[in-house]
Amino acid sequence: MKLNNFSLPTKSLFAASVLSAFILSSCESSLDKIQDEPTTAQGQSDAQGESGRDYVANELLVKFKPGLSAEAKANALARISGKVSEKILTKAMERAGEKEGLMVVHTPLQALEAMSKMKGGPEIEFAEPNYIYQHAAATNDTYVANGSLWGIDGNLFGSRASTAWAAGHTGSANVVIGIIDEGVQFDHPDLVGQVWTNPYDKADGVDNDGNGYIDDIHGWDFDGNDNSVYDGTTRGSMDDHGTHVAGTIGAKANNSAGVAGVNWNVTMISTKFLGRRGGTTANAVKAVDYLNDLKDRHGLNIVASNNSWGGGGFSQALSDAVDRANTRNILFIAAAGNGGSDGVGDNNDAVASFPSNLPQANVIAVAAITSTGGLSSFSNYGATTVDIGAPGSGIWSSTAYNTYSSYNGTSMATPHVSGGAALYAAAHPGSTAAQIKAAILSSATATPSLAGKTVTGGRLNVSGF
Repeated sequence: MKLNNFSLPTKSLFAASVLSAFILSSCESSLDKIQDEPTTAQGQSDAQGESGRDYVANELLVKFKPGLSAEAKANALARISGKVSEKILTKAMERAGEKEGLMVVHTPLQALEAMSKMKGGPEIEFAEPNYIYQHAAATNDTYVANGSLWGIDGNLFGSRASTAWAAGHTGSANVVIGIIDEGVQFDHPDLVGQVWTNPYDKADGVDNDGNGYIDDIHGWDFDGNDNSVYDGTTRGSMDDHGTHVAGTIGAKANNSAGVAGVNWNVTMISTKFLGRRGGTTANAVKAVDYLNDLKDRHGLNIVASNNSWGGGGFSQALSDAVDRANTRNILFIAAAGNGGSDGVGDNNDAVASFPSNLPQANVIAVAAITSTGGLSSFSNYGATTVDIGAPGSGIWSSTAYNTYSSYNGTSMATPHVSGGAALYAAAHPGSTAAQIKAAILSSATATPSLAGKTVTGGRLNVSGF
């Protein structure tokens, strides 16, 4: 299952506010894969690499083999004059029997040179770049943004959610979806009460539930390493993308001037790892494992994470985290990607797009379709690597600071499928990840534009959920 993420706003006002922030990276997996200046991650050194292979320049992720002495580790690091800047040992890793953890190693060498000196060493399980992931934004024709929620209701090629609603299936607050993305405006008029409020860790400056995160009231910001999952402020300058994703999954049906999501009732947890300059593999691993640990620790009914992002190459560290999610029956629903610098969708069967091309059984990769049923021109596809299509062109949803915007992208298609997973889980309590995935794929409606382009050859249809 495959990936490269992204969303393209149709509003020129939005473009004016965010284009300068997102045009910094040359991520092949970005929705439209804009190529420009190298970016920086969390104040670290400039990113380097070719399209689709962006990474922190002087940094590696290193996992040592178990049982090594401190001297052996030091000798290995000496080969690249490396210093450990962070040790990642999440609670989910510990429960999986991991003791060594994952090392973020700073080196004066360029990342690829350092990796070549480390890989294959007798001390090393793996060494890889700390990839940088992005979602991209660009202007588009405004006439598609006409206020119609075609992707959810009122269109033959939408997800057919209104049929499920009419049958009494509107979701459940007991079903939880993790949003691994930017942050989410949890007090947006259409999202109030839909975003998780942590009952296990009150706002008192103490880590009451012992998960390693103090006052993680609505989730955690792994980019900023704090509990502020919404940083859009009154200007709405940040966290538009994550808030848009959340609205498609679960905006309330509150008879307001706003929007409605696939679910009228759902609980969403914000695990923010994308900041102004994108997000790193290291922080993506932490975000995935945050959800894994919450399910272990508190028994939360987390059925899926939504991953509308992409970039870099294959990461063993991220793959291991998705493995841990798989053992916990958490789906990893990922955007197939938005093509290359030409803006035309690519074949993920031929050139892998990560993380959607990860091979785990819990991955669902999503392509984007238009309101007339065509494969969106920007959308990646793959007969064996992309599972299903969903609405991804001209999608209205909530955005930062109480606003609404229309975006295009596989980023927008992905939350339709995540919303479908939540809707099915609410109607079929106790379903496993495999059962939910099978239900989503088996109910796909055959669509000519997706024949030979996706595993199912069809588009999302939740009418029977």
